[in-house]
Amino acid sequence: MAMKLTIELDREADGRWIADVPELNVLLYGGSKQDAIERAQSAAHEIVADRIAHGELLPDSAYAVFDIAA
Repeated sequence: MAMKLTIELDREADGRWIADVPELNVLLYGGSKQDAIERAQSAAHEIVADRIAHGELLPDSAYAVFDIAA
C-alpha cells in the first residue's frame, strides 16, 4: 500500500514559498510554489528511501502519494 504524505504550503512575507511534509518532519523553501512542492517531494522520496534501507519502513512506502494542501 502506498504511503500517503501531505504537502502544506504557505508563503513568507518576502515571497518565498514554504512546503511542509508533516508526516516526515520536512520543511523546505522554494522561490515559487511549484519549486517548493518539487523540493518537498524530492526530499520526501529521499527520506522514505533511507528509512526503507534502514528497515524503518516497508518497501511499499516507496510509492508515496502526495496530497497538496494549499
